[in-house]
Amino acid sequence: MSKVYFSDMRTGYKENLFDKIAKLLTLAGLPQAVAAGDLTAIKIHFGEKGNHTYIRPVFARRVVEEIKKLQALPFLTDSTTLYPGQRKEAVSALTCAIENGFAYACVDAPLVISDGLRGVTETEVAVDGELLKTAFIGTEIVEADAIVAMTHFKCHELTGFGGAIKNIGMGCASRKGKLVQHSNVAPKVSQKGCIGCGICPKSCAHGAITITNDKAFIDPQKCAGCSRCITVCPVKAINIQWSAAADLVMRKMAEYAKGALSGKQDKVVYINFITQVSPACDCYGYSDAPIVNDIGICASTDPVAIDQASADLVNGARGNEGSALKNGHEPGGDKFRGCWPEIPWEVQLEHAEKIGLGSRAYELVTV
Repeated sequence: MSKVYFSDMRTGYKENLFDKIAKLLTLAGLPQAVAAGDLTAIKIHFGEKGNHTYIRPVFARRVVEEIKKLQALPFLTDSTTLYPGQRKEAVSALTCAIENGFAYACVDAPLVISDGLRGVTETEVAVDGELLKTAFIGTEIVEADAIVAMTHFKCHELTGFGGAIKNIGMGCASRKGKLVQHSNVAPKVSQKGCIGCGICPKSCAHGAITITNDKAFIDPQKCAGCSRCITVCPVKAINIQWSAAADLVMRKMAEYAKGALSGKQDKVVYINFITQVSPACDCYGYSDAPIVNDIGICASTDPVAIDQASADLVNGARGNEGSALKNGHEPGGDKFRGCWPEIPWEVQLEHAEKIGLGSRAYELVTV
């Protein structure tokens, strides 16, 4: 049974929330996971432009300080996104991060995009899973010596909730890796939206795109799934085919988390912020009202246990009236199905446990 350390949001003049973060990290095993000189990736979501529920940069700074006390070398990191937006390539993603408060002056550490300038700097890692044999992980995650996964725990429209497993599995994947998880086919061109500008064929390194009758066409047999064409399209006419069922996405995501953690399972600490629990992902350019009140912070070395504990804490709370929560408001009600009734969110936990990522059985230790 894995230990999950938990602290509520209560503070006083003797101990503030930053002190609680430091205590949770120490109890969870940060001094054992991070050694002097370790290049330590703080995997965090920088938030989309217009979103405000991402983890506060000042909290990230305290994690940086705790890592530096161990004489390690921390950096904050995230990967590029598949979809058009403010984080579709490194320049825009870093600009968005800085505008959201993650400047060096605030966090006291450099920012690194883990999968490079256009999301194609990747390393193929063996996972030997039930669905996948390899995973495409951002190279800077693979090269890191240790990881601290800082996760904003919230609902998610595709996986029910987004926790540590998603932060590592989806968040450490390159664009190609994200496409593998989200879809079984190549990106698709909207014939109505395409203006036939010819930019996407020039960007394709695999010769998979041609212009026919003033419209772009992607040959799925040649497409490598790198998704670079999505980034360069000036009118956003190229998008993912969201064809994979939610349970399949979650199983792939768990196997990708296994790939991202390959070789450093004992060099990872997870900290979940169960605050501003929004009904959808922080990838949107807005943040809806939280479905429950702020609950607290969890820390552990087990990604499955910390996500199970976080889910139980959310479901054990009373839901907020007037939020996007449709049902399950009572303590014990399923808050995730209350927002996304068709999503079997337990699948990600079940499959992660099955492939050896951790245990759903946990002991909650209140700090």
